[in-house]
Amino acid sequence: MKQPNDVFNDLQARIGELLKNSPAKDMERNVKAMLSQGFSKLDLVTREEFDTQTQVLVRTRSRLEELERRVAELEQKLATAQSS
Repeated sequence: MKQPNDVFNDLQARIGELLKNSPAKDMERNVKAMLSQGFSKLDLVTREEFDTQTQVLVRTRSRLEELERRVAELEQKLATAQSS
C-alpha cells in the first residue's frame, strides 16, 4: 500500500505534467515575456543599484554637512578678525 506522501507526490507530479503541456503555461510564458519587454523599455534600476546610490548619497550628504560646518567656522573667524 502506498504511503500518503507517495500518493501526494504522485498526484503533484501528474498535475505538474498536465500544467506543463497546457495552454496556461504558454500564457504564463507570454505574459512574462510581455512584462519583461515592457520593463526593459522603462528607465528602471535594480534594487542593488538603488541601494548603492543611496549609500553614495548618504556619504555625500554627510560630507556636505561637514564642509558647510567648516565654511561657517571660517566665516565666523574671518568676521571676528575683521572686526578686531
